[in-house]
Amino acid sequence: MQNERTRAPVHIRKASGELEIFSPEKLAQSLRAAGADDAMAAEILADIEGWLTDGVSTRKIYARALSRLGRRKKIAGARYRVKGALMELGPSGHPFEAFTGEIFRAKGFETEVAVVVEGAAVTHEMDVVATGGGVQHLVECKYSQSRDGYVSIQVPLYVRSRVDDIVARRRELPEFSGLEFTGWVVTNTRFSDESLRYSAHYGIELLSWDFPVGAGLREIIDRERLYPVTILTALSQREKEGLIASGLVTCALLERTPGALDELRLGGSRRDAVARELDAILDGRVG
Repeated sequence: MQNERTRAPVHIRKASGELEIFSPEKLAQSLRAAGADDAMAAEILADIEGWLTDGVSTRKIYARALSRLGRRKKIAGARYRVKGALMELGPSGHPFEAFTGEIFRAKGFETEVAVVVEGAAVTHEMDVVATGGGVQHLVECKYSQSRDGYVSIQVPLYVRSRVDDIVARRRELPEFSGLEFTGWVVTNTRFSDESLRYSAHYGIELLSWDFPVGAGLREIIDRERLYPVTILTALSQREKEGLIASGLVTCALLERTPGALDELRLGGSRRDAVARELDAILDGRVG
């Protein structure tokens, strides 16, 4: 099979009707002029080169390239906005609890949100309970709308005591036989150094925007396409609040819920704009 570098040149048709040899450099230059960085231009160029056939018009080539660029820029913008978008889920912490439940669901767990749980001594409310693979995760969520917020040592201290009380009760119950239990703290901000050290010592799992390093919320959201609905620029704040109140905290949930956009009573053009933005964000793996 011919190597891509040695294959015969592809001839494309100019607006005048003339044929010319396709120039990757010329297309890459046009993409950069339209706002693509080098990596984005190279990605789009690879897509175009795989699609090209002899005789295709320059108009079709540039239309396809600009369409790909627009989609990638929206995706890049969504990734850039996502930390701020998490902070717009509030003001209460309940939407962030639902969002955290979606994270565990994406990992294959059966999840419950805001669950009343009996302990050996007292009753507790766990923000998320996620069960699967012989493990049950008992999750406390700490939500902040401040970029300077952090989770102090007090949170893992009381989470450990709550989890110990719940586990002491559940080990007596046959329906939980064979399960291992893990306590978690999930936050949209960060952890203090003390909370990191304490949790590592006592086996409490932590998840924040950038912790664990390389596997924090930032990476999970991007990998699983779990973008909060608050990143959508085509919706007003009130419309986003309405979606959140109905439990649609992620773009994926919104897309999978028939009629959700109809209930917002959007005009045709605005509804189309939201649908296009959803497609661009959720279809990020597609070239």
